[in-house]
Amino acid sequence: MSVRIITTGGTFDKHYDPIAGALSFAATHLDEMCARARLAVPVTVEAPMLIDSLEMTAPHRDQVLAACRAAPEHQIVVIHGTDTMVETAAVLGAAALDKTIVVTGAMLPYEVAGSDALFNLGFALGCAAHLGAGTWIAMNGVAHPWDRVRKNHALGVFESL
Repeated sequence: MSVRIITTGGTFDKHYDPIAGALSFAATHLDEMCARARLAVPVTVEAPMLIDSLEMTAPHRDQVLAACRAAPEHQIVVIHGTDTMVETAAVLGAAALDKTIVVTGAMLPYEVAGSDALFNLGFALGCAAHLGAGTWIAMNGVAHPWDRVRKNHALGVFESL
């Protein structure tokens, strides 16, 4: 088995710029994270964009779908911002590709103490290896089918419909 990780950015990949005092994007953290996790499966990282999910548009979602279609791997993890993760998962799910696509992200950037990014990445990789074909959202230890999940913004968690 090999896995493709497609990152779109989101909070997961944000970097704290101490000069500007703001979160921004520099480069993906995924190569470092995969090395730190000592993965036993081959992983290919693809970064077609690094944007906040609130800036994600239909053409961006089409670009993510095209990347999933073009991937030779049948197990794909998509890193995405949590605010519009459900919308992108809906585009991927409606395409009904014969692949396992797991969308995940983080509530805190990887670089920030207490981040859930490394755990969510590991969980998503495990889900990609063991769930059937389809599109899933995997956050904080729970995998949800793409069409039966929502983000509860008040609690900052994903929950089943």
